[in-house]
Amino acid sequence: MIKPIMKEVLFLQGKSQEATKADVSIGQDLQDTLLAHRDACVGMAANMIGIKKRIIIVNMGFANLVLYNPVLISKSGPYATEESCLSLLGSRPTTRYEEIVVTFRNQNWQEQTMTFTGFTAQIVQHELDHLEGIVI
Repeated sequence: MIKPIMKEVLFLQGKSQEATKADVSIGQDLQDTLLAHRDACVGMAANMIGIKKRIIIVNMGFANLVLYNPVLISKSGPYATEESCLSLLGSRPTTRYEEIVVTFRNQNWQEQTMTFTGFTAQIVQHELDHLEGIVI
């Protein structure tokens, strides 16, 4: 179901709670909402649709990937960039990393580890910040 985008900064600044298997359906809401905003958005965190759970979705270019309880394991290659967010007006400078390694659970609740690079890594890092209440 397409959900409204949360724009309340105080809500977005709160840390998200661990997701459980019962939260898998939130991934579909993120899919639907990201698709509805595909012209202006390449990733989302569940708090952007008003749910404080550790779930993100990332446009991988060829498909969308939903990550439940993602954890950043390593990062390398820092660079300066500027980002915008569907929940906020304008853009802001930030530091991101060219390559990151993340562990997470997939929709079947299997644990996975993936390496992300380039723009996809940047998207993942932005969404991971959302889970920690960091608003860019």
